[in-house]
Amino acid sequence: MLERSHIPEAPWWIVEAVDKKRARLNCIHHLLGQVPYGEVDRPAIALPERVYHPDYLRAPQAKEIFVPAVY
Repeated sequence: MLERSHIPEAPWWIVEAVDKKRARLNCIHHLLGQVPYGEVDRPAIALPERVYHPDYLRAPQAKEIFVPAVY
């Protein structure tokens, strides 16, 4: 399958995965290396003054939807 479908437009990559943590990090490093990075010129943004509402109450949120703070 790899031999027949490995073409320049859609290459296959093989990740050695004896150590899963290193395999994932190597895969992420490789994928990010494929992205052409460069500075993007953006126009300056002018934000309006923040409006404070003293009567605003935040609705309670379900604990299941929060991502735990690990670090």
